Amino acid sequence: MSLCDLSTVELRRLIGTKAISPVELLKSCKQRINEVNPTLNAVVATIWPRAEKEAKAAEAAVRRGDELGVLHGLPLGVKDAENAEGLPTTMGSPIFAKNMAKEDAAMVTACRKAGAIVVGKTNIPEFGAGANTNNPVYGPTGNPFDPKRICGGSSGGSAVALATSMLPLCTGSDTGGSLRIPAAFCGVVGFRGSPGVVPSERRALGWTPLSVVGAMGRSVADAGLMLSAMAVFDSRDPFSRPIDGEQFRLLRTVDLSRLRVAFTEDYGFCPVDNRIRKTFRERVKRFAPVFKSCVEATPDMTGADESFEVLRAVSFLPSFKEHYEKRRDQLGPNIIANYEEGLRYTAADVGRAHTQQTVIFRKAQAFYKDFDLVLSPTVAVPPFPWTQLYADKINGKGTRTYFHWLALTYAMTLTGHPSISIPCGLEPTGTPFGLMITGPHAADRFTLEAAHALEQHFAADEKLRRPLPDLKALGRR
Repeated sequence: MSLCDLSTVELRRLIGTKAISPVELLKSCKQRINEVNPTLNAVVATIWPRAEKEAKAAEAAVRRGDELGVLHGLPLGVKDAENAEGLPTTMGSPIFAKNMAKEDAAMVTACRKAGAIVVGKTNIPEFGAGANTNNPVYGPTGNPFDPKRICGGSSGGSAVALATSMLPLCTGSDTGGSLRIPAAFCGVVGFRGSPGVVPSERRALGWTPLSVVGAMGRSVADAGLMLSAMAVFDSRDPFSRPIDGEQFRLLRTVDLSRLRVAFTEDYGFCPVDNRIRKTFRERVKRFAPVFKSCVEATPDMTGADESFEVLRAVSFLPSFKEHYEKRRDQLGPNIIANYEEGLRYTAADVGRAHTQQTVIFRKAQAFYKDFDLVLSPTVAVPPFPWTQLYADKINGKGTRTYFHWLALTYAMTLTGHPSISIPCGLEPTGTPFGLMITGPHAADRFTLEAAHALEQHFAADEKLRRPLPDLKALGRR
């Protein structure tokens, strides 16, 4: 085991007690990136001279006895959809292939203020659209358990960098599942918090709660540590509010035997591969006894497909109008499909979609009066070859759109409930199986703490614990 393989929480503790140096940690991360990144293509741009200088400064601060931030000395990867000053922000698009960021995004600023050291950028699909991390600027990112398969997206590079311990911290964002899906495929943790918990200043439609930015980690505690630095108030985000980020760093113990849990394979409407259904049933049977009750039930999600399709497409209009009209030839099929779909909708369509979303949300609140958590698979299919743009068929039946196979995650996007994916062993293809845990409205801390307790329970079971990629095999390719 190398230094970079230690948990983020443990690395921060060791830095604070002077047991290790930020310089040593950065060197370990650099070595791991050099070993496995050529195979996986997760980290697509780096800024080593500045990072090494900042690591030395972080080491000096520890020696002086300075007050240290919660992320002090920890290397950070930034998703290529977010600005990190001094590094390219290409969005995976030829349009921005030469774009250099002149300032940090809000969540990068928060992480740096807490002591994190920005190392580089992590790969995404073009403009973050879809869950196959492949774009015309940097190419595809492979799954760390099978590099020929997709790693998920859109925070795919971040998930891969975490899974292989290239970096202990990586940022992500989520509209239809972009934190949770790559976490599931790569065997790490992705937490989609309630809108505004981590502020975002870049949403063109500031009043829509569909898109959030958030934390990932190799464990729930690691994600919570990162979230504690990112959860700040920012008046540029209409959903942001004063919040105590410390609550996410010090997770309390949850007694699982007191929890009433619902589980669902498909929320009553999602297409799900039969292999995933079978794996989910087997896992539920294995861990269900730990809860007070664990019964099959689902909130009423009637109209979820229609609502999400309209709201997602309309959100593309303000962001891509100029690109579509002036540089359409430089846009990929996912962007064009969303934009053109958005143009077809009327004001009545949009109003109906918002109404459907509101009805779904209110029915979910009634559902959670009887349950503390809802469990489901995170992703409907095993990871497929990265040469395939999306899952166009599930169990032999065609999908509605290029993102229809993400319905399990966008179901909970619509309600805005905090939702987390944690590793739950392997599925039949030999890649990680992700379990999605969704908590009550605005119960972010409780959701993290329940996931943390379940993760600890899984650790004692070889069928349920977090799987690890074969790093030696990745380094030999």
